[in-house]
Amino acid sequence: MSVNLFGRRSALFLPASNSRAIAKAREAGADLVILDLEDAVKPADKDSARAAAVVAVAEAWPCPVAIRVNGFASDWHGVDVEAVAGSACDFVVVPRVDGAAVIEEVLTVTGKPVAAMVETALGVQRAADIAEAAAALIAGTNDLANDLRLPEGERRPALQTALQMVVLAARAAGKPCFDGVYNRLEDADGFAAEAAEGRRWGFDGKTLIHPNQVAACHAAFAPSANEVARAERLVAAAQGGAQRFEGEMIERMHVEAAERLLGR
Repeated sequence: MSVNLFGRRSALFLPASNSRAIAKAREAGADLVILDLEDAVKPADKDSARAAAVVAVAEAWPCPVAIRVNGFASDWHGVDVEAVAGSACDFVVVPRVDGAAVIEEVLTVTGKPVAAMVETALGVQRAADIAEAAAALIAGTNDLANDLRLPEGERRPALQTALQMVVLAARAAGKPCFDGVYNRLEDADGFAAEAAEGRRWGFDGKTLIHPNQVAACHAAFAPSANEVARAERLVAAAQGGAQRFEGEMIERMHVEAAERLLGR
C-alpha cells in the first residue's frame, strides 16, 4: 500500500477518541486526516481510542487517512503498531522520532508508509537519516520548542534554523514535509501569516488542529493567480538553455520550478 503525500497542503489532526470530531473531519476538506492516539488522548482512553481509530479508517474517507501511534518509549507503542498493521489506514504517523531505526521497525510490522515527526533536538540532528527511511517529515513545533527549552511567548523565530533543517533533509531525500501546528484557534490572521511563512521556508503543507484552519491553509500553500500566470508565460516562452525573460535571465532550473508550481 502506498499513498502519495506530495501535493498535500493540509494534514488535520484529531483525537481518535472523539467520534464527533471524526465525523466532522470527513466534511472538513483537508488533504490528509490523522487520527491521533498520542497527545490528544488521555491514558485512560488509549485502548478505546485505538479501537475507534481502526473502525474509523475501515469506513470511506474522501482523503488519505493516517493513525498517529504513541511513541516508541511509551507503554502503548507496540500494541498501537500491531493494531495499525491490521487496519485500513493509508499511512502511519510516528511521534518523537530520533532515528531511522524506529521508522524501519514500524514499516516492517505494518507494511505501510511512515510519516516521521521530528520534534526533538536529536531528531533534528538526525533528520537526514530519518528522511531517507520515512515517507514524509512532520515538524512537531510544540514538542521541539519544549525540548529546546525556549521560553514561553513567540517561539517561532527561534525555531527557524531547526525547521529549515527539516526542510533541507526532506528535500535531499526527495520527501514531502509539513510545518507544525498553530495553537491559537481564534487567531485567524496569525494562522494565515504562519502558514504563508511555512510556504516561504519550503514546506509542502501544514498540520492543523481544527477544521476551521483548512481553508486558510489551502489558500496559503496554493500559488497565487499572479504566480500561476507568470509560470504559464515562462513555460510557454522557454526555448532551452539560458535566455532573457521579462527582464531576468532564466534557464532550465526556472522552467522546472514553473512546471512544478503549475502542477500544484
